[in-house]
Amino acid sequence: MASGGGYGDPSQKIDYVFKVVLIGDSAVGKSQILARFSRNEFSLDSKATIGVEFQTRTLVIEHKSVKAQIWDTAGQERYRAVTSAYYRGAVGAMLVYDITKRQTFDHIPRWLEELRGHADKNIVIILLGNKSDLENQREVPTEDAKEFAQKEGLFFLETSALEATNVETAFMTVLTEIFNIVNKKNLVADENQGNGNPTSLAGKKIVIPGPAQEIPAKSNMCCRSAEMAVPKDGSLIR
Repeated sequence: MASGGGYGDPSQKIDYVFKVVLIGDSAVGKSQILARFSRNEFSLDSKATIGVEFQTRTLVIEHKSVKAQIWDTAGQERYRAVTSAYYRGAVGAMLVYDITKRQTFDHIPRWLEELRGHADKNIVIILLGNKSDLENQREVPTEDAKEFAQKEGLFFLETSALEATNVETAFMTVLTEIFNIVNKKNLVADENQGNGNPTSLAGKKIVIPGPAQEIPAKSNMCCRSAEMAVPKDGSLIR
């Protein structure tokens, strides 16, 4: 069970710190998504991000205190040199495009390739179609994004930072999935230790079901934009 705890309590004991990165073209709303999640704010006159910035928020997942450290980067080409440091240590990623600008969606495969080239292979990834409040200006059909997410094994949601639609759900999906993977690794490590084996998880393939996700055997995988796209077995396989 996950709950979206407060927006910062310095005295709170922290059990886990998870680094999550936001990536995508400039002006798709990455900073607004971050502001909505970390401070429950939205600014109509938001300026383009310069370089890299991050915010934190502490939540409770399965009775454990989790600090989400969310990194936001400029989408402009001239800032691409920060990539290796930006991705280092990230356990989650949000690939963001603007549903009203087809080009931002067409660039997602390039962003995904860069992410997978720099980040840990087990990173949890969600595809976000932002600005769902601008339905009358839509250029990216929901089905196109669902199909891409299913093919690549990504979670998927459409969000509106302006209306706070699915922003909390998106972050909780990623953070809960990371939490499940970490706990599974810890469980395997404890079992190995109990059997006198080393605790290293090298070479082990961890397959974790998506958070609170049940996929009927004959479903079409993706139903609504507020649901998560996963491979056919209902798991995220890395």
